[in-house]
Amino acid sequence: MTTGATVWLTGLPSAGKTTIAYELANRLRAEGHLVEVLDGDEIREFLTAGLGFSRADRHTNVRRIGFVADLLARNGVKVLVPVIAPYADSREAVREHHAASGAAYVEVHVATPVEVCSVRDVKGLYAKQAAGEISGLTGVDDPYEAPVDPDLRIESQDQTVQESAALVHKLLTERGLA
Repeated sequence: MTTGATVWLTGLPSAGKTTIAYELANRLRAEGHLVEVLDGDEIREFLTAGLGFSRADRHTNVRRIGFVADLLARNGVKVLVPVIAPYADSREAVREHHAASGAAYVEVHVATPVEVCSVRDVKGLYAKQAAGEISGLTGVDDPYEAPVDPDLRIESQDQTVQESAALVHKLLTERGLA
């Protein structure tokens, strides 16, 4: 059986997490790996629809996603998780759950500055926040606790999506996971 792993891509909204995840997924699939992308927006629609954006609900959301990722990883799937996960304690809980189950876990911080993210504004969230239409935007008026010691830090504003995905692939290869 192939070795599974969870690769959690954390970062601000519009940092490039999902784009990098899908690029990496295509590369891993081309090499014959089983791959699933647990996209945060899809998870919110289908698995955690009843949750809001309070700290407690965000923690529950991350723990649930972490549980599903661990389940898949233990069964030989490379699980790519492009989810903000703004709080360090939530991310640590997921890491500990993986450690307890024996599943490989890799944390990637897509460390794109908020100034770059707000220009990209893929979903229009920064514009809505600036117009007063929404509040609680991670990294603007809600906290984002950047990882202190991630397994990999990517400065997506300084490289192509392909280069970013290649860095994650290189780390997975070095760890015997790709």
